[in-house]
Amino acid sequence: MRYIFALWAAPLVLFWGWFFVSFNDMNFGYVMLSRQFHDLLFQIYGNILGIDPAIIPGMVAKACIIDTLLLVAFWAFRRRKLIWAWVKAKRAGVDPSAVDAQLTEPVENALQDKSSSSRIDLAGSFVPRKVHLDQGALGSHGR
Repeated sequence: MRYIFALWAAPLVLFWGWFFVSFNDMNFGYVMLSRQFHDLLFQIYGNILGIDPAIIPGMVAKACIIDTLLLVAFWAFRRRKLIWAWVKAKRAGVDPSAVDAQLTEPVENALQDKSSSSRIDLAGSFVPRKVHLDQGALGSHGR
């Protein structure tokens, strides 16, 4: 799940970082960070879409909010048992951290049991095959 969050956050940080730096014309000597490039890019994009360039940042912000809500909903759906147990614990007046420990304990034990066997089975890893000298890496014949 952390990779999904990283793939979601990286473009947002890059775009909004560029947007605010170029909007405020803090170019540090780079043309692509200048306000002129900013205006030109949004003018071109507005002409392509056939809309006013001034409303494009708002449209992008709405899309980012919707993406964020979808990602949070997906994350909450995957963690629904833990969230529901936390809600029940809060309603009952029990310390929610005790519920977290109870729910994560079986997972830790399962991981511990798996790691206790140090033997690696490589029986099916090395299967003898017939290889021709005129055959390429992907099975194509070199001619």
